[in-house]
Amino acid sequence: MTGRPCADVVPVSPHFGVMRAVNHTLLVFFVSTVLLATGLTGHGQSPYQSSEDFARYAMKLRETALLNIEPQVSVPTTNEPEFSGGYGASRYPWKMDIVTTVFWVGEKPTVNNPVPNTKSAWDVNWVQNFGGFDDPDPSARRNYIPANFIPRQNPFYVALPYNDVTHTTTKPEAPLVIPWFKDVYRKYGESVCHNRWIEIRSHSGRTCYAQWSDCGPFRTDHWQYVFGEDRPAWNINHGAGLDVSPAVRDFLGLNGMDVTSWRFVDFHDVPPGPWAYYGDNNDFVINARRGNSAVVSYGGDSPTVITR
Repeated sequence: MTGRPCADVVPVSPHFGVMRAVNHTLLVFFVSTVLLATGLTGHGQSPYQSSEDFARYAMKLRETALLNIEPQVSVPTTNEPEFSGGYGASRYPWKMDIVTTVFWVGEKPTVNNPVPNTKSAWDVNWVQNFGGFDDPDPSARRNYIPANFIPRQNPFYVALPYNDVTHTTTKPEAPLVIPWFKDVYRKYGESVCHNRWIEIRSHSGRTCYAQWSDCGPFRTDHWQYVFGEDRPAWNINHGAGLDVSPAVRDFLGLNGMDVTSWRFVDFHDVPPGPWAYYGDNNDFVINARRGNSAVVSYGGDSPTVITR
């Protein structure tokens, strides 16, 4: 089932009241600081022309201090964000000509990738749960998977620069900007983005499908690009807005840095392919274990699903 984003039920952080109290305390603190610094608590002459000038200065000082201690969050003002194409597959517009880089489970930090991929944004034991190091060396791979083990998660995975939860807290904009939020939301602080499917198209026109398994490159807050119409923000990887796994790289014939186009897709729009064979997190495998899967692989005389 598909539907528009939830407009009437918005989870509220349990820390909301605490943050209001903290903000009020900060305001009192900084106004007092300015009063002392400018001599307004004594008999000195104020450098400000009016009380309105002083109030504006005090508020600006407070805002500057708040920006230094907590992240700036931009929340949409509309309860019904517009998504071109309506419902179904066209509900999710293409992100065209996106600089695309390659990353992998177990990747060590480098200059252009300062965060190691031993864990993902949603899985602190990513290497263990994947089944091992997803070696990107083509000579160490076969049939889109590592040659020395069968992955326990889908080897066709990607990272996008947004995370809908932070410190087990659902972000305030998530219900408003994620198109499928209302359909799949289960509880506060649980991601509705993890393992979501996307379609990726290379410049040659070849297409594959993968699951959203991590956040990046570089950012975890750029919902205006991931779900909106913004372009990826500039970064040291030439404004890369999509990370793909070695399996995606090999299937599409990509270089280490390339250009692709991508869009979200609902699972029922994902066709069978090598992205359907492996993984405890893979909808094809999950459905096959339940006994209600469509054909995902042809091998020998009968269709099969490879699960381990």
